[in-house]
Amino acid sequence: MVFSSVIFVFFFLPVVIIGYYLLPKIARNYFLLAASLFFYAWGEPKAVWVMVLSIVCNYLFGLLVGKVSGDADGITGGSGNEITEGRADDRTNGRADGKANEKTKGQVSEKDGHKAGRKGLLVLAVAVNIGILFVYKYLGFATENLHAVFSQVPILQIALPIGISFYTFQGLSYVIDVYRGEKPLKNPFTLALYISMFPQLIAGPIVRYGDIAAQLQKRSYDSTMFAQGIRRFSAGLAKKVILANQMGALADMIFESDYSVMGTGVAWLGTLAYTLQIFFDFSGYSDMAIGLGKMLGFTFLENFDRPYLSTSVSEFWRRWHMSLSGWFRDYVYIPLGGSRKGNVYLHLMIVFLLTGIWHGAGWGFLIWGLWHGCFVVAERYVVKRDKRRTSSEKVNTAKKQKELIGEKKGKQNGMISGDQVKKPGSENRSVLRRAAGWLYTILVVMIGWTLFRIVDFPAFLKYLSVMLCFGQGSFQAFSLRYYLTNQRIFYLALSILACVPFGRILRHIVNGKTVDNGEGKGTVKVGESGKEEGPEKDGESGNLLTEWLLNISSLLLLVICYIYMINSTYNPFIYFRF
Repeated sequence: MVFSSVIFVFFFLPVVIIGYYLLPKIARNYFLLAASLFFYAWGEPKAVWVMVLSIVCNYLFGLLVGKVSGDADGITGGSGNEITEGRADDRTNGRADGKANEKTKGQVSEKDGHKAGRKGLLVLAVAVNIGILFVYKYLGFATENLHAVFSQVPILQIALPIGISFYTFQGLSYVIDVYRGEKPLKNPFTLALYISMFPQLIAGPIVRYGDIAAQLQKRSYDSTMFAQGIRRFSAGLAKKVILANQMGALADMIFESDYSVMGTGVAWLGTLAYTLQIFFDFSGYSDMAIGLGKMLGFTFLENFDRPYLSTSVSEFWRRWHMSLSGWFRDYVYIPLGGSRKGNVYLHLMIVFLLTGIWHGAGWGFLIWGLWHGCFVVAERYVVKRDKRRTSSEKVNTAKKQKELIGEKKGKQNGMISGDQVKKPGSENRSVLRRAAGWLYTILVVMIGWTLFRIVDFPAFLKYLSVMLCFGQGSFQAFSLRYYLTNQRIFYLALSILACVPFGRILRHIVNGKTVDNGEGKGTVKVGESGKEEGPEKDGESGNLLTEWLLNISSLLLLVICYIYMINSTYNPFIYFRF
């Protein structure tokens, strides 16, 4: 069952919402768990047992890690006073402190043993989770490659459970957060709800345990939050059925045609269509998940923040699939040493290699991850080099000014630092630099999405050669105009415009606020639906009339989406590889 289906929107969701709020609060978690398992089993009843296995394993690991951590804390908390008191008595009574030292060593040794036990359990938990993921997602790919070298190795075909990458990472998040100090859940049904909750089960965002632990036990409900949830869900559904599906149909037509008789313009059109499809599809599902969460009293973190306005690949990954980027940052990049220990460039490449592998079992995904990693590493190196150069220039400028002005005059008039001097035309150069940065970033991203869509690397190289005018044949089966009907031009223009948060820009102009400089710094957080999610959240600052207008508009949007859903048989689910 997917969010953009008629059966979900008009049958499953109303039944769940009505039943959820009719039940007493104490029973809502159990009802939501049952609904989530039914939701997942609707399309893959056998795959439910894989998820149940993951839940059971992580529940047991959480208890064991928590128990060992509790024992270690007890040793730390109780031993300090005892040792202090023992030493005070020894000093008072003049006795030797040999026994106290022996006791201290024994307790330190026991504490080290507990620490080693915790780490051992964590390593085992990671191995079990990754093992389950490997068997169902990567074993077939591994045997396929082994068969190419050793023909006697059989190729195993194992059905991939939908959403296994998402719920595996959430299970890992739970055990790691318990290892880091969060309290383990004693009720296995609460953990089952955290891992299997249907709003974020099959397409994200990846909800980390530490971010939602308190909400699993107690959460607030109010009509304003529920209305915000409906609006957010409606916006996400519109992204999916109105924009993503239209772009997906165009992309499929082009990518599934013969590359040898394809023109350069058509190849770029296919890449543009897929670039728009994957954004509106993925961010649309995230919007729907966040909206559903609000309807049920949960607050999920944002997952997308206008990624196609980025002016560097590094910034793109701070704005694209933020829950995945944050997961790898906190659970892989920082534990490896981050930028403080070891080789930061190696750490970044490892993270992006794993990012590519996470997205799918295929060499194309691995290369796609490394493609982005290379640009992020290069950008980091350039930024680091420019910082050293700027720092050196400032020192030299200050020295020259001191020599020219003189110490006495400098004290009277005040020394002017190098970064305070505005050079003529610096603002224009800044705009041009940002424009060039955006063009470079969007080209890197689009070429990456081409590989992501095709997956097969030789086929990608053939398609890329057509894009770059190297592989274009003398005969072209279909011209660009064949694909660009008036209807498709309309949806293309609408999709491109929808990437720009015009509503937010207008509010900033009207309110006299500073518009985002494109670097994602010092701005109010904005969700993909164009509604602010920062200090002044959607619906909290508007008047009653505005609220009613927004709610009515959302209901009308739902009606329009319903018309699209019943009149179209094209509704692809592109997360089956995740």
